[in-house]
Amino acid sequence: MQCTRKVTDSIYWVGGNDRRLALFENIFPIPRGVSYNSYVILDEKTALMDTADFSISRQFMENVAYALGGRDLDYMVIDHMEPDHCANIQMLKEKYPNVKIVGNAKTFQMIGQFYDLDLADEDKVVVKEGDTLELGSHTLTFVMAPMVHWPEAMVSYEVSEKILFSADAFGSFGALDGRIFNDEIHFERDWMDDARRYYTNIVGKYGAQVQMLLKKASALDIRMICPLHGPIWRSDLNVLLTKYDQWSKYEAEEKGVLIIYGSMYGNTEGVAGALSVKLADAGVKEMAVYDVSKTHMSELIAEAFRYSHIVLACPTYNGGIYPPMDALLHDMKALNMSNKVFAVIENGTWAPASGRLMTAVLETLKGCSVLDTKVTVKSTLKPDKEAELDALCQAITASL
Repeated sequence: MQCTRKVTDSIYWVGGNDRRLALFENIFPIPRGVSYNSYVILDEKTALMDTADFSISRQFMENVAYALGGRDLDYMVIDHMEPDHCANIQMLKEKYPNVKIVGNAKTFQMIGQFYDLDLADEDKVVVKEGDTLELGSHTLTFVMAPMVHWPEAMVSYEVSEKILFSADAFGSFGALDGRIFNDEIHFERDWMDDARRYYTNIVGKYGAQVQMLLKKASALDIRMICPLHGPIWRSDLNVLLTKYDQWSKYEAEEKGVLIIYGSMYGNTEGVAGALSVKLADAGVKEMAVYDVSKTHMSELIAEAFRYSHIVLACPTYNGGIYPPMDALLHDMKALNMSNKVFAVIENGTWAPASGRLMTAVLETLKGCSVLDTKVTVKSTLKPDKEAELDALCQAITASL
């Protein structure tokens, strides 16, 4: 049975959802599942905009056939070759042998890596920046978007209806529930956290490349954005574009304090808790506290992008940084964390070293600074450390 919706009178959403998948890319928890969006354009010629993940192939193929209504498929546009969007290329080519596959040079290189498809020249339409594809009253213009977030990525702009098919840009975790448009949901309340976590962990490393894409997009008259994951944007586009501009510039959304602690037996947790109370007494309202051992890394990264000031507190472990905190620092560096103010709290029963080691990593992050004020605890928080905690609190609030 078909499960499609009209995007416009001549464009259908033919995607689907996976609510069974626990980990996106086998890394990131997705308790609300994920959508795989794909679109069919009906004109003198028909075009499919990307495919879907193998997990929903049956539903996807039924949706495509329903949208085509017995017509042949003329073009299959591949904006992005990641397997959650390209898994059905071979199946579609077998079902619609006359279809021409549209992509750039790197697209076809990757098709050869994923599939044993013997594509003749007449089976391919190789495009580059600014090339167009005429479907009838619809015209697709192709815009290259390398490293957003794969090297072959591109986006497609449909001129007549002013729609940007944006590949993995402007996407979100979360399955769609029949409501596929942003004005049918409460995005700020129900979707923003998933959109932020999606961007920061999947695309976050490539801020400069996202800025290049935003610059290209600003030259287009865009009425609607159709991403490959999450809701379609047909109103209030500036909400999404403003967030992407902030995130890709590594600008904090909140002037506030994020405290992330690691604690083996609760002693370092106690220090982090004491600091949070002092900050609250000092009037800091935007604040969050997380256990690095319990909270998934993707959530911590998303929150780190969100806040302007970050306090890291952990014990020394085997002469080094507490392993979960060490992993977080590695992820921060890998994802190009920038423009933050950090503070550190260290613990160690006989030889505290984690503060110095964390600072050494943080100082390598672009545009980041580490407050000179540091708290060192040996084993447990004692009354004589009150002055150090007060000084750290004052340094943070002064910086805010």
